[in-house]
Amino acid sequence: MKIGLALSGGGVKGAAHIGVLKALEENNIKASVIAGTSIGSIVAALYAMGYTSDEMLKLFQYFSKSILKADPRYIFSNIRTTKSILGNGLISGEAIEEIMNECARLKGYKYIKDIPMPISIPTVDIKTRKKYVFTNKKIDKDCYISNIEIGKAVRASCSYPGLFAPLEYEGKIFVDGGVLNNIPEEELSLLGAEKILTVRFPAKDGEDPKNAIDLLFRCVDIIFDDRDTCKLKSSNYILDIALNSSTVFDVKKIDFCYAKGYKIANQNMEKIKEKLEIM
Repeated sequence: MKIGLALSGGGVKGAAHIGVLKALEENNIKASVIAGTSIGSIVAALYAMGYTSDEMLKLFQYFSKSILKADPRYIFSNIRTTKSILGNGLISGEAIEEIMNECARLKGYKYIKDIPMPISIPTVDIKTRKKYVFTNKKIDKDCYISNIEIGKAVRASCSYPGLFAPLEYEGKIFVDGGVLNNIPEEELSLLGAEKILTVRFPAKDGEDPKNAIDLLFRCVDIIFDDRDTCKLKSSNYILDIALNSSTVFDVKKIDFCYAKGYKIANQNMEKIKEKLEIM
């Protein structure tokens, strides 16, 4: 039975994905194929390359601040070229690419096509409004790309508009895959999944935004939640992990999100096994 995992975007909330993987590991449940968007693409790539949940958590804890740290040289470059501090994004995103390429190198991989486990990572070309997918599966469509470095693929999918600068690649301008496809569930069937477990972060009821940033993230969560609920048709089980919208880029909440994912997964483990037909 080929189990597929679909991991949604959600910034720091993505640490909850690692908690879910830890719970699955403890119950001897291993995915055969995986797909992830935005932060989900980081976890998906690490998992597909053979990193354990414990190793992933350590990587998140160690690198989170450097990923979200604005580089003064990049900011000055923005000012020179666009006459704006923000430019095309407050953070270049190069740290994500470098870290993921180093993680790949340590496992002996470079390009996404090198990874043996079937994987898909969606992104969006902002120029054409078209979805592209980085994958090691041979699919005869121009929107599926396999000859790209793992770091670039993940960086593209993580390029949250306004915060991270888009990734310019072969004439395309790639931004966060969540713009069109925050939960890449449908990609798993193309990868050969027979049963699908989706992990997502629905908008939490009762939130009271305290500032403009909280309000923005709350609105994005609601939009994604309504859209994604309509799209999810192939999942055998959807694991919802409700976290505050303000958690999206709060690196202090990594351990909290991890623990929440682990707890919710364990609370739903019997249902997960039933729906995935795991004896």
